[in-house]
Amino acid sequence: MTCLQDNCPPELVDGVREQNGPLIIEEVAVRELLKCLDIHKSMGPDGIHPRVMRDLADELAKPLSIIYHQSWLTGEVPDDWKLANVTPIHKKGAEEDPGS
Repeated sequence: MTCLQDNCPPELVDGVREQNGPLIIEEVAVRELLKCLDIHKSMGPDGIHPRVMRDLADELAKPLSIIYHQSWLTGEVPDDWKLANVTPIHKKGAEEDPGS
């Protein structure tokens, strides 16, 4: 499967579906989404580079699908997933203007 830089094929959404019951997050869908990660992006707060996650997609798919499914069922998100590194980048206008 070939993925564009920031655009995974929409058919992967079929791996997350409802069938007369709770949401199902399929391992195969998680694996394919991991394989679509853009290796040119920087790592997130977890310190794991997207290239590592893409290369380990086969090993990470099962545990991640279990975590996602459990998170969906309980309505809880791991605290680590609520973290982000935000760096403002000035593009144009006055640097003092928060809207620029």
